[in-house]
Amino acid sequence: MFSDGYVSAGTITSTHGIRGEVKVYPTVDDPDRFSSFGKVLLSNGKTEVEAEIENVKYFKNLVIVKFRGIDDINDVMKYRRWNILVTREDAADLQEGQYFEVDIIGLKVVTDDDREIGKITEILHTGANDVYTVKGESGKEILIPAIQQCILDVDLENGVMKVHLLNGME
Repeated sequence: MFSDGYVSAGTITSTHGIRGEVKVYPTVDDPDRFSSFGKVLLSNGKTEVEAEIENVKYFKNLVIVKFRGIDDINDVMKYRRWNILVTREDAADLQEGQYFEVDIIGLKVVTDDDREIGKITEILHTGANDVYTVKGESGKEILIPAIQQCILDVDLENGVMKVHLLNGME
């Protein structure tokens, strides 16, 4: 989905003003990291465009970003809903038990009694914790909270997440 070695740092939600700035919903652990990003990739999943961050401001839970050479609202509108990609090294210093979203999506999910229930198709960001959407072969979706009681093991090397399903989750 994304270029090798790159992860999403945020998603452009809308334009901001008329001088080419955009509002970004950050997906990195610390939005202040945007101040240290230089060159980035803008991606809609099919097309990628190199850009350079010229200026960053912070407003509530969003980051306001100005790209060098994009000085007009009309030039930046086409990037609405695009992802801002950065190298893994720029994105975060991951601690034990932390993973990039791009590494989690697509993992096969098995229960603690070794039943395969599907693959992770989406990560929902809620106030308390993330929630993994797992889609089975039948098309049925199960929502699994990313909490210690449910996520038992993440094996990126083998592409498997082992989970414990709480009562009522299936």
